[in-house]
Amino acid sequence: MSARAEPASAALLGVGRAAYIVGPLYDWAFFLLPPLVALAAGALIAGTPFADATFRLHGEKVTWAGLFIGTLIHGHLAAVLLRSHGNADVFRRHRLRFLVAPVALFAAMMLSMWAVACVSVLVVFWDVYHSALQTFGLGRIYDARAGNAPALGRRLDLWLNLVLYAGPILGGATMLLHFQSFDAFEGVGPAFFTAVPALMTSSHRVISWAVIAAGTSYLVYYALAYRAICRRGYRVSFPKVWLLVSTGLCSIYTWGFNPWGQAFFIMNLFHAVQYLALVWWSEGGRLRRRLRLDALRAGTPIAVALFLGGVLVYGVWAELAPADDRALWSITQTVALMHFWYDGFIWSVTRKQV
Repeated sequence: MSARAEPASAALLGVGRAAYIVGPLYDWAFFLLPPLVALAAGALIAGTPFADATFRLHGEKVTWAGLFIGTLIHGHLAAVLLRSHGNADVFRRHRLRFLVAPVALFAAMMLSMWAVACVSVLVVFWDVYHSALQTFGLGRIYDARAGNAPALGRRLDLWLNLVLYAGPILGGATMLLHFQSFDAFEGVGPAFFTAVPALMTSSHRVISWAVIAAGTSYLVYYALAYRAICRRGYRVSFPKVWLLVSTGLCSIYTWGFNPWGQAFFIMNLFHAVQYLALVWWSEGGRLRRRLRLDALRAGTPIAVALFLGGVLVYGVWAELAPADDRALWSITQTVALMHFWYDGFIWSVTRKQV
């Protein structure tokens, strides 16, 4: 059906083909359904040997679920390089940051235990912020696809995603798991830093109620604000609404209650799938041309296999790298922090870079 022939209600809700980032099938498979699929996967593996049975690998006790999700996490972190360093236009705009920052960060961790401790905490909490912003970014693309101005509702969406992602962590069952990263300051910092986990635990009940009150208030404000924006011509994007609602409910249920003990598996699974799909959509064509695969009938599958194979090989290496090897650990943390930082400026709806 052509866009001109679509019913008025469909156009109003932004459900035509043009309302999607890539297309209905790709978007539902890799952007819109992954939160719910990951939630189901977490429920299915809970209590199974895949999640619970341990075995020794490189002297460490691991599970297949931990090895799988660790590989995927590290692999998707490295995937940013296909856009930051593999895209000539992007690399040219930010050459100094791409070349100097990772070297300086790695050197700092090798020279200072204070840097190691700071990075240990920063990676955990920047990951939370970064994950919220990925959903925010996808939502803004859907808004742009629906024909809305890039800045319309931007701040409202930013805070909504922070509330939906960080709120359940602060007020929920996985709070202590995040704040235990402050234990990295033992032996290098004041007692204040190592006391943070205990302080958060003792105040958790008050924090939980504060998060519930503030989060509920913001949801009401968000709905009323968007109602006013709609009166000024805002076009509702159904894919965006689905994305925000499904991701928000998944975050609240998973981070907040961790019912199967698989919160990190669930949230990182759909986040990584979405990111890998976004990078492939943006940079896959360039990779295929660079590898001179355009003329081959199987060029696209080969390029996909090389892309996923490359990032997953790094993922396995990074997951199995000994944590007590300072140089190897510093490399993996450098990749993680550069991923979070680069993503903040190499994708932009406002500048039409997606």
